[in-house]
Amino acid sequence: MATTFISSFSIPFLKQPLSLSKRPRFASFYSPLHPLFLHRATTPCPSIAATATTDSAAVSIHHDQTNHKVVLPTNESSETLLRIRHTCAHVMAMAVQKLYPDAKVTIGPWIENGFYYDFDIEALTDKDLKRVKKEMDRIISRNLPLVREEVSRDEALRRITALNEPYKMEILESIKEEPITIYHIGEEWWDLCAGPHVESTGNINKKAVELESVAGAYWRGDERKPMLQRIYGTAWENEEQLKAYLHFKEEAKRRDHRRLGQDLDLFSIQDDAGGGLVFWHPKGAIVRHIIEDLWKKIHIEHGYDLLYTPHVAKADLWKISGHLDFYKENMYDQMSIEDELYQLRPMNCPYHILLYKRKLHSYRDFPIRVAELGTVYRYELSGSLHGLFRVRGFTQDDAHIFCLDDQIKDEIRGVLDLTEEILLQFGFDKYEVNLSTRPEKAVGDDDIWEKATSALKDALDDKGWTYQIDEGGGAFYGPKIDLKIEDALGRKWQCSTIQVDFNLPQRFDITYVDSNTEKKRPIMIHRAVLGSLERFFGVLIENYAGDFPLWLSPIQARVLPVTDTQLEYCKNVTKKLKTNGIRAEVCHGERLPKLIRNAEKQKIPLMAVVGAKEVETETITVRSRFGGELGTMSVDDLISRIKLGTQSPTSL
Repeated sequence: MATTFISSFSIPFLKQPLSLSKRPRFASFYSPLHPLFLHRATTPCPSIAATATTDSAAVSIHHDQTNHKVVLPTNESSETLLRIRHTCAHVMAMAVQKLYPDAKVTIGPWIENGFYYDFDIEALTDKDLKRVKKEMDRIISRNLPLVREEVSRDEALRRITALNEPYKMEILESIKEEPITIYHIGEEWWDLCAGPHVESTGNINKKAVELESVAGAYWRGDERKPMLQRIYGTAWENEEQLKAYLHFKEEAKRRDHRRLGQDLDLFSIQDDAGGGLVFWHPKGAIVRHIIEDLWKKIHIEHGYDLLYTPHVAKADLWKISGHLDFYKENMYDQMSIEDELYQLRPMNCPYHILLYKRKLHSYRDFPIRVAELGTVYRYELSGSLHGLFRVRGFTQDDAHIFCLDDQIKDEIRGVLDLTEEILLQFGFDKYEVNLSTRPEKAVGDDDIWEKATSALKDALDDKGWTYQIDEGGGAFYGPKIDLKIEDALGRKWQCSTIQVDFNLPQRFDITYVDSNTEKKRPIMIHRAVLGSLERFFGVLIENYAGDFPLWLSPIQARVLPVTDTQLEYCKNVTKKLKTNGIRAEVCHGERLPKLIRNAEKQKIPLMAVVGAKEVETETITVRSRFGGELGTMSVDDLISRIKLGTQSPTSL
């Protein structure tokens, strides 16, 4: 889950007492032939219906038992909540230094669902967290005021030096503004900080605060610097909100793709191969194959040409693209091959440009659309790796469109249509759309920026999608549209992106011949729908809680004999199912109730049970994971039902 970091400094000081100076929504996608084939995995567990985000939008929990809905505020929607969380970070740091006087403190911002603080201290345990929370409760109960003080840089330096806090010294050096602001908790502890805070610790409901975990974190995120202890906490306005959040968190834990990936034998990260490198197991690979086939089919229908390009290239290519100047820290070291330097690719864009440049283009050739499922490699710190969500090697569903100025709007609208079509296949029918405009530093003339931004707006308006404008939030090379999909818990995941690029066409000097036989520069549009196959697969696992719909399930049907006497018939049934394109397997060797339980644990949608009667009548008795017994039918009948129920996932 992504964390939103807020730009603020929290640098605490234990001190001697001193006097204080002053969303579009689309049609449902399920298409079962039989009501009992309905896939209900996108509906949350019976006790809750939750809405949350991976960034910073609202979270709501609906308790069916009481029909009571708790809407969780965010830092953006509630100034009070933000102040509570920021103050809790200070209170926690004060508590830690009271319990562990030798602890050195660094920074402690508020984050999406709470706060954290980094300490230079010996490793902490869950038992230590309980001690810290008790001390926090005592500080909160004392109703200590938080008072702002302005001091000169020299005075701040004097106080930091007296406390012998090296991390604070480094942070003070990074603060350029003056005067330096300090917040005091009572007359016992203070913090270099810009605020904001609550008026006193008594404004915090201690029953709405919980310390969640402790983890290692490098100072400044640099693995060459000391490892610190980071304590995470959550804080809310009242106890009801905390309970709702914890309930939601438990449901999210149940859906964790890392655990389900292991339980369902979908993928793994092998230590012997290295962190952040994904091994797709047979069942996971089948799902990937289905996704890729669907992706290719839809792209071809939308006029894209498919490409395959190399995983490495000469380092000079990345000099031309600018990656070696601006992206080097995320790239792997170069390798020498026959006295030439080569580089693993972090992006696919330069390859597609090289293919464009292989011949002279006329204005009549446009638009040119190319797409590739291209694997890229990016360096990530080991501490930042997270299942399928943060990896070192991943496959982007990448595509680039080369077009003329007056084609931008239509091409963007086409991308929006394609995006909707693909995402609906997987049941994602609600999402957040953001349009980011020109930043202060940018390449390209004002007129082309204005024309491209207007084209993006017009395409979104034509589509009828609601969107927010992020003024100045565009990339330096062009405006962009970002789309976050909403999963079954309401969490929003950054997924699709559409970016207009004025930079790479210039760097690579790509041109075309216009109607006046003059050379002009085309517009380049980057776009991805799924983002990356690895991350999207992780989102799918959590969205469905591992219960993939019938069309996407790696195993659609498992054939189960009552006794081994029926095994040969079961093998013949399985063979016939496979011949008809149905993903089936036979499982035996246990008593039937256990075979059924095992199939349910593996989240197999359909089970075909075979006993002596079924062998005699050449039938099967079908059981649905969600609907129970569907009755006895012929194998051909089951085949036709499955085919009809899976041939068009988006049909109603």
